[in-house]
Amino acid sequence: MTTLAISPAARAALEDWLTHLRALDGRADKTVTAYAADVRGWLSFLAHHRGGTEGLTALVTVPVGDLRAWMAHERGRGVSARSLARSLSAVKGFTAWLADRQGADATAILQARAPRFQKKLPRPLSVDGAAEVLYSVGDDAREPWVAARDTAVVTLLYGCGLRISEALGLTGADHPLPEVLRITGKGNKQRLVPVLPAARAAVARYADLCPYDLTADQPLFRGTRGGALNPRLIAAAMERTRNRLGLPASATPHALRHSFATHLLASGGDLRAIQELLGHASLSTTQAYTGVDAARLMEVYATAHPHARRARS
Repeated sequence: MTTLAISPAARAALEDWLTHLRALDGRADKTVTAYAADVRGWLSFLAHHRGGTEGLTALVTVPVGDLRAWMAHERGRGVSARSLARSLSAVKGFTAWLADRQGADATAILQARAPRFQKKLPRPLSVDGAAEVLYSVGDDAREPWVAARDTAVVTLLYGCGLRISEALGLTGADHPLPEVLRITGKGNKQRLVPVLPAARAAVARYADLCPYDLTADQPLFRGTRGGALNPRLIAAAMERTRNRLGLPASATPHALRHSFATHLLASGGDLRAIQELLGHASLSTTQAYTGVDAARLMEVYATAHPHARRARS
């Protein structure tokens, strides 16, 4: 099915919505690109399903039967429940935005339920496993500065809980690392992250060995040709390391961020504080990251909630 049947008015509305997401909501480029594809697919299906293009108000007041037909079509062509749930979220976002401008009722679409799917829980490394990765991730590098670079990156992931994109988003202006980093994460949300001495030392060693001039306006971490470091190279270094150490396939760069949160909580860290360090908007996301069970949640509650303290006194 092509997207040629989408009307010019619908195309223009979609572009306006995408501009809104980028400018006002601060959505990441990859998210906007994915949402664009999702909504284009929906609009194209709708045009074919209903036998032609219609006005913008008709896009908002689509009956639930047509929405279900689209979902069945997507599942029929092999789209997973998880991906379809994301697509439906994009369609709802676009429809809600359009309904607000058209003054129309989009209840049928906005109340539609996404298909259920089993969420994959993160699998953090053990404390010893994380330490082994940090100590040996540079062993396969051909040059000392590349070994120091890979070590510095994974130390930031585990020592500070950074996303790989956040670590590789640092510039020469961030060196030498301060005791507290201001990180801009998803949705352009900023947070303060303490930097462990080990992480500062690892980055300093990399900077001393790096053959390129780490100017303030250029990426801090470089590839062998001097350009910005590709995250796939860190993923490849992690893959070689886990194979050498006999670690599970789940030992990826992102698993180090999970491990940071899980190990911090296990050491007595407060769940809310860890949420702030990770930059999560929802506490439930942090709970999933850390694999928190009901007993641990009750322990945090009993320690921190004023009513719980009063009940014990």
